[in-house]
This record gives sequence, structure tokens and C-alpha cells, in this order.
Amino acid sequence: MYDRILLPTDGSEEATAVADVALEIAAAHDAAVHVLNVADTTRDSVTNVRGQIVDALVEEGERIVDDVGEQARNWGVTVQTAVLQGDPSPTIVDYAAEYDIDLVVMPTRGRRGLERVLLGSVTERVIASAPVPVLVCNPGSEFAFTYPSERVLVPTDGSDAANRALSAGIDVADATGATLHLLTVAETASLGPDVRSASTTERLTETAEETIEDARTRAADAGVDSLETAVRQGQPYQEIRSFIDDEDIDLVVLGTGEASDFGRFLWGGVTSKLVRSSPIPVLMARKRAR
Repeated sequence: MYDRILLPTDGSEEATAVADVALEIAAAHDAAVHVLNVADTTRDSVTNVRGQIVDALVEEGERIVDDVGEQARNWGVTVQTAVLQGDPSPTIVDYAAEYDIDLVVMPTRGRRGLERVLLGSVTERVIASAPVPVLVCNPGSEFAFTYPSERVLVPTDGSDAANRALSAGIDVADATGATLHLLTVAETASLGPDVRSASTTERLTETAEETIEDARTRAADAGVDSLETAVRQGQPYQEIRSFIDDEDIDLVVLGTGEASDFGRFLWGGVTSKLVRSSPIPVLMARKRAR
């Protein structure tokens, strides 16, 4: 499933924790790991001075990737390291394209702005424009990682983004033998008391059942052996988080919108909340995983 995995790192605790995730996946697939540090030479403090500051950034980057490289060799994983100068997010995306990377693994936050989560970060911009899936990890106190995945969740609403997620989820289930869980939430929580009638709830539930049946048929036709479906009523984010706990899910697969509407799609709702807070890895798919 994966031959080349990209691990961008800034040497932060979060990036170091996520390194083990990338290396475990690489070891399972006999994949090579590309460890990349980007010396951010776009900052004012750097562009105004250059010289020794740039040298110091590159020197620090070499130390960071060497440390991860040694960690990779301890896993028995083939590793390639690089330190590049530039703007981190486009540099990471360009590297992924140039080296035909299959998967990018990143934390939700890193050294710059530890108290800030994904919004506005390098990870957000990589998700928005990377040509391949991005596995996002939030290595906090509740973070848990299992590989190969045993129970994969694809929440779906029938949208194009959800269909991209379904394609990626099918690929994961096929490669790992995981049970693929498909979930649709009939969003009854947003209904006001004056419209929350039995007939309205029934209509929303019927629509959700049609959506989940379409997804189930697609997954079954793709050859997924172990498949579970569910329809719940309520607030989508809460129901998905509850489902993760109830079913002991170990990977969530989500799809992004197109580049033009990514900000509106991702940060306006459920996906944003899940990526920020999920206690398990989230695989973000812009197109079909290779």
C-alpha cells in the first residue's frame, strides 16, 4: 500500500512522537521513510539578517533529521533525510510530489505555537494542497495508535469529499484486513422544537439510510470482506466521537473538499473538530489513495 512515506519534522515533542507512527507503518509495509526538515527562511527575523541565522537553522535541521534517521534504522526501516530552505508547507508539498510519496504523516501542531492547534498551521496547509493522503495525529495524553488498523471508520454524508474518504477507507481495509465501519448521522439535533416532528426525523433518517446503503454497496462491490454500517441521530461530531469510543475505532478516514473550498469545508464544521480533537489518527484523503 505504501512504498514511500514522508515524515516532516521540526524536532518538537509532537513531531518526535509522530515519528514512531510513521516508522511502524513503514516497517509493516517495508516502505522507505523520507525525513524532512524545512529551515523556515521566510520569517522576518531570518530574511532581515540571513547569514549566520540561516546556517544555524540548517545546522539544527541536520541534527533533527539525523536523530530521526537513527530512530528509523533502529526500526530496520530504510531512511532518506533532507534539510531544505524555504516556506515549510509548499516545500513539504513539493517534496511529496517530486519523490512520488504515498503518504505524509504529521502532527496537528509543532514547535511554533504549541498552544495552537491545526488551524493556521503548516499541517493545515499541507492537507489543503498535498497530492497524496495525509495522516494527522494529535499525540496528546489520550492519543492511541494501532497498526495494522483493525477497525476503520468512514463517516459519510454522500458528498464528494465523503466519497474520496470512502475510496481511501476501502484501500486501507483491503491492505490491512480491517473491519470497515460506515456511519451516517441524521442531523436531528439542529432541528428546532417547532420542526422536530416525528415525520421530519423519519425523513432525515430515511435519507441517511439511503446514503449508508449506497456506501455499503460500493464497499461490498470493491471486495471489502468485513463491513459494518450504522445510522445514528443527533449532532454529527458528537455522534462520531461517541461511535469511535463505542466501537473501539483505531483510524478515522475523512475527505477534504476541493482546494478552492477547502477552508470553508474543513474549518467550518465536523471535520475541523475531528481533526483537532481525535484521540486516534485521522487519514485525510483528497483523492484516491494509491
